[in-house]
Amino acid sequence: MSEFRNPLKTALGLGSAKYGVSHFVNQRLTAIALVFLGLYFLGLVICGAQGGYDVVHGAIAHPVNAVLVVAFVVAMCWHAALGVQTVIEDYVHSGWGIALQILNRFVFAVTAIAGVFAVVRIALGN
Repeated sequence: MSEFRNPLKTALGLGSAKYGVSHFVNQRLTAIALVFLGLYFLGLVICGAQGGYDVVHGAIAHPVNAVLVVAFVVAMCWHAALGVQTVIEDYVHSGWGIALQILNRFVFAVTAIAGVFAVVRIALGN
């Protein structure tokens, strides 16, 4: 079967990068998690909208709500980073691709850390 391959393909290293399946599975798993966590978070926001800042602060300070909000923030940032990575891989064909991939990871990592930090501060009463 290898006699049908173009020698240029072999020389350039084109073909499977051997990570596509895990990327696909991770994107689908985070999407499924976001359906349930997003509905929970939306319910938390809608219920909190009636009572104001103190009600939302108290709700997020509850340990179960804090854990679920942290899970929502982490899943959302991970899912978004995977999606943006796919867009960059598909549509950026210049030397900027690697720099944008690094920036993508950095931005979503900082966003996730900031979100988790905010929830932890609320949950610990500070």
